[in-house]
Amino acid sequence: MSLLSGLRESCGVFGVYASGEDVARITFYGLYALQHRGQESAGIATSDGGKIHLRTGMGLISQVFDEADLSYLPGHIAVGHTRYSTTGSSRPENAQPLCLDGPRGPLALGHNGNLVNAEVLRHDLEEQGYSFATSSDTEIIATLMASAPGTTWERRLGYVMRRIQGAYCVVGLTPTGLLAMRDPYGIRPLCLGSLNSGWVVASETCALDHLGATFVREVEPGEALYIDENGVNSYKPVRRQREALCVFEYIYFSRPDSILRDKLLYPVRMAMGAELARQYPVEADLVIGVPDSAIPAAIGYSHESGIPYAEGLVKNRYVGRTFIQPNQRLRDVGVYLKFNPLRELLEGQRLVVVDDSIVRGTTTPRVVEMMRRAGAREVHMRITAPPIREPCFFGIDMSTRWELIASHKSVEEICRHIGADSLSYQAIDGLLRAVAQARETFCLACFTGEYPMDVQLQMDKLVFERRPARAGEKPEPVMAAWTWEQDRR
Repeated sequence: MSLLSGLRESCGVFGVYASGEDVARITFYGLYALQHRGQESAGIATSDGGKIHLRTGMGLISQVFDEADLSYLPGHIAVGHTRYSTTGSSRPENAQPLCLDGPRGPLALGHNGNLVNAEVLRHDLEEQGYSFATSSDTEIIATLMASAPGTTWERRLGYVMRRIQGAYCVVGLTPTGLLAMRDPYGIRPLCLGSLNSGWVVASETCALDHLGATFVREVEPGEALYIDENGVNSYKPVRRQREALCVFEYIYFSRPDSILRDKLLYPVRMAMGAELARQYPVEADLVIGVPDSAIPAAIGYSHESGIPYAEGLVKNRYVGRTFIQPNQRLRDVGVYLKFNPLRELLEGQRLVVVDDSIVRGTTTPRVVEMMRRAGAREVHMRITAPPIREPCFFGIDMSTRWELIASHKSVEEICRHIGADSLSYQAIDGLLRAVAQARETFCLACFTGEYPMDVQLQMDKLVFERRPARAGEKPEPVMAAWTWEQDRR
């Protein structure tokens, strides 16, 4: 959900090739638009045609870069990355872009996604004598790219794309060009835009809008681009699979002002709320949404149900990532650090509270408690995502089944756990009606357990343990986190 301990986003990637432009500054603002996709570290690499310059650091974009940093990054080509790590370490050496020297010169690379065969590839490369400085599978991609056979970028990009498996959107630069590639399932988004006489690639179209760039098209699943002085070169070195865009890009990850598959996300999220109102009506006085991602869905619920919408929660928009940790007392009321309820508006009211998801079930009880402490008479939770029951192996922070509350509790049990008067999740069919696209074009694995590709290597890493049985309860096997430290953007 959109609170302190819910879903964590993928990374944001950005690249630009534009002669005569301040590409470092363009990339800085492009990453600023993608800050919602990662808040742990950021980096920019530029090329002046001969040398690659790199700056990375921990924290938000505004914490990592200042004018002095940007002045250190000359050139006409740049790539940038804003990162969120999941089961891997959040360490300075894992900040991206990663830069390394290969037989054909230097290369800088940034990656959004997760490779399901990273361990196999890493072992194979180590057997060939390559060593690794990070726990990131981005370094694996960069090593493959730097050592790829072939004299043309078409062959080298094809070699890498035929070896890596999983979800990936990659941007990179060489001394003379900008490269980008997207996995053949299209699990993560990537788009191409034009900027004056140059070109831009970005995770989301909102990054183009802020720069005055023109959206050209989405990078196709299984497509690789190499942009140089001759323009955009497009290659399709691997066979395109059935599309499997992560549906959480529509529910939560992407900004509501971004466009995916020719659809603006804001009205799609409104449609999700309208579907909830049709499926699960309830008598109430107000509809409120948990800021920010659930606001459009709450408005859609209000329009469909006829129940007035109100902004019952005020978000502190200056609470970002901080390296100053709260003490135990502040952790116990952590949700109040980010949101403040409008007591006079909520007191005595029957509320429909719309949120995007419930993952572990640790934060939603605090939201319900906060509503009740503000005087709400009833709290009815409505969730725009179906119950999340299965782990994600493609870059979302859902690594184990046992940590997902819906994997081992019924809706009624979850309702009691969070302390709501009622709880309803979006049905998969309702979600698909809202996005108005075919089921087979999405990855719905976290709801259904039906993965678009073979994830057995990842499954094999899960360690089974037995949770101690409660009184009168039969013990059951559950999944704990695997011990191998893999970094999933």
